[in-house]
Amino acid sequence: MTTPTPNATTVATSEATLRRLELLVTRKLDGLLHGDYQGVLPGAGTEAGDGRLYQPGDDVRRIDWNLTARSSAPHVRDAVADRELEMWLVIDGSASLDFGTARCEKRDLALATAAAFGFLTCRAGNRLAAIVFDGTNTSVLPPRTGRNAVMAILHRLDNRPRAGEGNADLASALRQARLSARRKGLMIVVSDLLDGGPWARELRGLTARHDVVVAHVGDPRERELPPVGLLTLVDPETGRRREVQTANPRLRQRFAAVADEQWDANARSVRAAGAAHLPLSTDRDWLLDIVRFAALRKRRR
Repeated sequence: MTTPTPNATTVATSEATLRRLELLVTRKLDGLLHGDYQGVLPGAGTEAGDGRLYQPGDDVRRIDWNLTARSSAPHVRDAVADRELEMWLVIDGSASLDFGTARCEKRDLALATAAAFGFLTCRAGNRLAAIVFDGTNTSVLPPRTGRNAVMAILHRLDNRPRAGEGNADLASALRQARLSARRKGLMIVVSDLLDGGPWARELRGLTARHDVVVAHVGDPRERELPPVGLLTLVDPETGRRREVQTANPRLRQRFAAVADEQWDANARSVRAAGAAHLPLSTDRDWLLDIVRFAALRKRRR
């Protein structure tokens, strides 16, 4: 099956939607995220700079032991402040995100999240890159500066075709992000985490160098079944079908308990890896959730 080429009306509608999204984001969130970025970690900087002789009052944690051993005199290495941010978006494009029963689909929530972080970090020379993965392939959009870089990524997300059958590999996408990002920066992972692979191990490797936020998107029907009688459920990534009698209250209770445990286990894995966990749902105000999350991180910093 071939994907039809979008006509002029479709392109114009998509452009107008993205412009409205940009206006909404910049009005509501301006100043709450990084803004003019000062550094990946608190302090003078994170990149190693020039070495010099130790002076009384210098932070002993800055002592460069290799340089000290070579010169037979204590030396410290100054840090270079990171004034420009390199941010990577790792976007789940698997078939499981083409689902939604409330205000929008999960893929729309992923687009809004990418816009929120993208528009607010595209200033002052900051660079934005993206990795979009599904069950078929992985697309890497290299780092670029400015608003055009954000719009290019959002157009790529907004116009992507519906994913076919195939299990998307979150672990491989995180590994690709770790190998592609050469500078310390900010990683925004947007996924529903419905992946049984070893993504938690790869996430730990990513947090060892970068500041990582995992936007965990979901839908209320994934955590509780409505009592609508016989219901046919289809796994969008494998095509498997199963008929479920939702009129059975015990079945609905078991489903809710297992789904809640899966969600909580994924959230624990994210936090255990050292990443920040941002829960988002199609039945909630995503903008309010991101505002609260950003304000809390700003206070903590």
